Amino acid sequence: MKFLFYISKKYSIPIIQPLAEYLNTTEHEYALFVSQKVLNNLPSDLTGKPIFTSVREAQKFRSDFVLVPGNFVDFRLPGIKVEIFHGLGVEKPSHYKIRHFFDCYCTSGPFVTARFLELQKKFKYFHVLETGWPKVDHILNFSQTAIPAIPFDKKVILFAPTHSRKMQSATELMDVIPQIARDDEFWLIKFHELMNKDLIATFRQKMPSNTLFIDDYDITSYLYAADVLISDTSSVLYEFMLLDKPVITFRTQSRPDKGIDIDDPVMLRDVLDWSLQNPGFQSQNRHEHLDEINPQRDGKICENLIGQLLLHKPELEQVKKPVNLFRKMQVICHEHFRRGYLR
Repeated sequence: MKFLFYISKKYSIPIIQPLAEYLNTTEHEYALFVSQKVLNNLPSDLTGKPIFTSVREAQKFRSDFVLVPGNFVDFRLPGIKVEIFHGLGVEKPSHYKIRHFFDCYCTSGPFVTARFLELQKKFKYFHVLETGWPKVDHILNFSQTAIPAIPFDKKVILFAPTHSRKMQSATELMDVIPQIARDDEFWLIKFHELMNKDLIATFRQKMPSNTLFIDDYDITSYLYAADVLISDTSSVLYEFMLLDKPVITFRTQSRPDKGIDIDDPVMLRDVLDWSLQNPGFQSQNRHEHLDEINPQRDGKICENLIGQLLLHKPELEQVKKPVNLFRKMQVICHEHFRRGYLR
């Protein structure tokens, strides 16, 4: 079988890596179809396979499956189109938006599966397979290495807000975090690549010297380095919770007991102190929420995902998607594909 990974964003690379590692242990083939931004950032372990930057090149690979950690896929590519998602953003409405590109949705856990089964009843054409989210394998199997810029003798606080305008906490916390950062702490700041650039620039000016702004597309090593995470309704919360460490949320829009949720920025310092002193607080809550969001945490999600796709291939080949002309034109004209993809 031939698998094509369709990657338009840098942060999708760690979602694909564990799948590629698993396929390397099998007789199946795989290739990558990437944007120019992704091409310039591919790690060495992914550069030994065919890499395409144009539809015409990718069509010649004649893939059986196209695996997509994103919302869109080019309809001109051969193969069964499979959505594997770019995050665990299960609270966001966009996570459940059906754009009529995919034959199959590989869900992370029962909470998400139930929503997609309801959508399946409504639209009546795609399949839903509960497989777990591939990046969980990447996080749990990650070889932890020291980060030179982070002092080993300080508590490390990671602030990683979402970029969504209605959910993001950066605007509200921008004046508070620089004031509460202490000399015996080290702060990590990770902004989404779609975050407002003016807001990022202001944050950079205000933070003290014991701060590292993370530009890496893969945040995994920083999840291991941090003692506590501050966020809002970002999917990175669930990635951090896999390591069973405390989270603080600011006006989160779902599951407020997954961490300590605050609605007043002034509360942040006291809650941060409590979390650093009581890292086991709400550990049971973290496990219970993960059991709904992504219960498979044995490091074998990728094996399970590929296995289920192969098992269900006959019925997936029978899927008849809507014609969807408007969405198809969106893909052709989409900014991610105007340069390099349409040659």
